[in-house]
Amino acid sequence: QVQLVESGGGLVQPGGSLRLSCAASGSIFRINAMGWYRQAPGKQRDLVAVISSDGSTNYADSVKGRFTISRDNAKNTVYLEMNSLKPEDTAVYYCNVNYLRHEIGPRYNSWGQGTQVTVSS
Repeated sequence: QVQLVESGGGLVQPGGSLRLSCAASGSIFRINAMGWYRQAPGKQRDLVAVISSDGSTNYADSVKGRFTISRDNAKNTVYLEMNSLKPEDTAVYYCNVNYLRHEIGPRYNSWGQGTQVTVSS
C-alpha cells in the first residue's frame, strides 16, 4: 500500500502563487510518472501536469507558462509551482503516482486525498 500526502493548498488572490507538494511512502520499488490533476465543482478530473522518471514534462494548455512540475526522487515527492493564478484555476488538486512494488511486476496507480486551491479576491 502506498500513501500520498498532499500539502500547500489554500486561498490566494488572482495573480498570486502557491506551491503544492505530494510525498509518497509505503511499498515502493520505483516511481515512474508523477502527476497533478484537478477537479472543479461539477466538472471532470483533468490532467494539469505530469513528469516522467527521466524528468520530461507535459502540461495542460491552460497552465503552460504559469505552472511548473518538478520531483525529488530521493524524497519520493512531486511539486507543483503555480504562478499567475486565475480564478479558473480554482479546484481540488490531486496528485497521482504510477509505481512498481517490485523490480518485476505490474504497475500501480495511487491518488492523493486532494487539496483545495481557491483563487479569489
